[in-house]
Amino acid sequence: MGIEKIIKGSKEFQNNKFLKYKNEFDTLVKEGQKPKALFIGCSDSRVVPTLITSAKPGELFILRNIGNFVPPFNDNEIFQATAAGIEYAVSVLKVDAIIVCGHSHCGAIASLYKEKEIQDLPYIKNWLSLGEKAKKVVDFTMGDISHNEKLRTLEKVSTIFQAENVLTYPKVKERVEQKKLEILAWYYEIESGTIEEYDSNASKFLPLHED
Repeated sequence: MGIEKIIKGSKEFQNNKFLKYKNEFDTLVKEGQKPKALFIGCSDSRVVPTLITSAKPGELFILRNIGNFVPPFNDNEIFQATAAGIEYAVSVLKVDAIIVCGHSHCGAIASLYKEKEIQDLPYIKNWLSLGEKAKKVVDFTMGDISHNEKLRTLEKVSTIFQAENVLTYPKVKERVEQKKLEILAWYYEIESGTIEEYDSNASKFLPLHED
């Protein structure tokens, strides 16, 4: 896909799709955004938050990064895009939920087992360290499964760990304790389109949609 296709797509949006949501955009401009949830997802081009949730403009506040990782709270960090996004969503937009969504065939998770390939990529290497804790748990407890099974397991375990990191933010913890905010860990399977949610009572991911 070349840039020409992207430009053509933007024209198609302006001439056709934008008109479908014209009234919604007018309202969002006049009244401002009031999203119900913060969606923290991976930058992977195969994972499109608004597509997999059928969300309309103004319904999701979206943060995307490599591996859908969440750095633990650290008020000494000066530049932290993910932390700033969480802070804004919780303290300014006052969302009702934070969804941390992992996915199958995640390149970030796979890279945790490819140290040599990221040796000369300092920013990526440092960022991926946020997945090491989950990796150690999976390696220790799941040593007898295949590599592919281990990757699928780690994708889910890492998502749980990242959701726990969200709770290290004081304002998040405060609103959760006030029962004004909930933290959800989701897992999206690219090849099937299914979404699972982690159930802490059952200690496993369960289908998000029960027929």
